[in-house]
Amino acid sequence: MTTVKELEDRLTLPRPELVEFMRSVASPLVVIGASGKMGPTLAVLARRAAEMAGVNLEVIGVARFSDPSARRWLEDRGVRTIACDLLDRGQVDVLPDATDIIYLAGRKFGTSDDPTLTWTMNTIAPVNTLERYRDARIAALSTGTVYGLATPVSGGSRETERPEPIGEYANACLARERIFEHYAQRNGTRVCLVRLNYAVEMRYGVLVDIARKVLDGAPVDVTMGYFNCLWQRDANEYAIRSLALARTPADVLNLTGPETLAVRDVALRLGTLMGLPVTITGTESDRAYLNDATRAFELLGAPPTPADDVIVWTAEWVRGGGASLDKPTHFEVSDGRY
Repeated sequence: MTTVKELEDRLTLPRPELVEFMRSVASPLVVIGASGKMGPTLAVLARRAAEMAGVNLEVIGVARFSDPSARRWLEDRGVRTIACDLLDRGQVDVLPDATDIIYLAGRKFGTSDDPTLTWTMNTIAPVNTLERYRDARIAALSTGTVYGLATPVSGGSRETERPEPIGEYANACLARERIFEHYAQRNGTRVCLVRLNYAVEMRYGVLVDIARKVLDGAPVDVTMGYFNCLWQRDANEYAIRSLALARTPADVLNLTGPETLAVRDVALRLGTLMGLPVTITGTESDRAYLNDATRAFELLGAPPTPADDVIVWTAEWVRGGGASLDKPTHFEVSDGRY
């Protein structure tokens, strides 16, 4: 992958497992929050999989679309788009009828500057959506940060563990989950809550953040010393296929890669691949945001893309001056302040 087009083609290339699953999805498939970091490629991945399956499935991307180019990109690839402010109940109420929903909307970065907007976006928008789509099955993206920190030797937090969120963002995300759970219990809405840690691709993610520090000669802080990640194409596929797990009461599914990666080791590996020296700062804490996704692998199969493949791709992309979304993940943060 040397161009954005090649990257986007790879991110939206369906596997046979997804192609087969699309035959069970009712038209239209509505993707709420289709203009974020994952939404565009997820919507196009679903569209391509439906075409390969030979099914007449309309995919509709819903977002504010403050960036017109994101909307054009989706439309050019066969995804119908609808501009909608999810905080406006009137706008949500006139969205098209649908029984299959992927919910990606949320707010993270900027929480420390304006926590009220984060709480509003992560609570009122779900309520408006759930009132509109009471009879749907919904795969709703959440975050593994609702668990709090885990030790690397534990293998990560499991779905059966009690959430212990740290900071405004993680608490707002748990509130969002509770709203989905409430509507599943009250109205019988079928829900699967997908707790993701973390999707990565060449233009964004923890691996890119580390690679860019290596490229710039900046020190890599290893205080938050461990993480999980998952190639974004695989994360999008699992998010779509988790519709099959939506039920009432709401189900919970951890989603990440099988490896526990050490920031120090990844930085040194990237340095070797890029032919650059690496400066390490800090000492590893004994806790980090880590998830155990064993249940997802048992239900949906093991992810096909090894983490080391993505590390190699990232080194090549960053070293070659590849495009960036310029949205640091702040993976070093341990106090929940984003």
